Amino acid sequence: MSERSFTKSAFIVLALSLSLTGCGEAQKSSRAPVLLDQRLAEIYARTCMGCHTVPDSGAPMTHNAAMWEPRMTQSDDVLLAHMVDGFGGMPPLGQCVECSAEDLTTLMHFMAAPAPAATN
Repeated sequence: MSERSFTKSAFIVLALSLSLTGCGEAQKSSRAPVLLDQRLAEIYARTCMGCHTVPDSGAPMTHNAAMWEPRMTQSDDVLLAHMVDGFGGMPPLGQCVECSAEDLTTLMHFMAAPAPAATN
């Protein structure tokens, strides 16, 4: 394979990669609601609601996509590190000492997602 052919192939692969970069973006902005089981709902009520439902707290409001969108562009690993270590005004672990990494990630996705539809 000549250098010119390789360069052309590399360019095509790069162009295709760049054209697909935004494919998941529409999906991010139209996130599906996340439901919590009873244990996580109780943890949310006890440890998250105190800040994430009070506008003056500085925390992103639960189910407010505009406030969560800049954060959700980061990886779950980065956001989990912020939750575990504390970040800005958020205390380490969000004061949830019993939460696992999976619990914290699920709670974050719940708060960042649209509100679940009310059941009658």
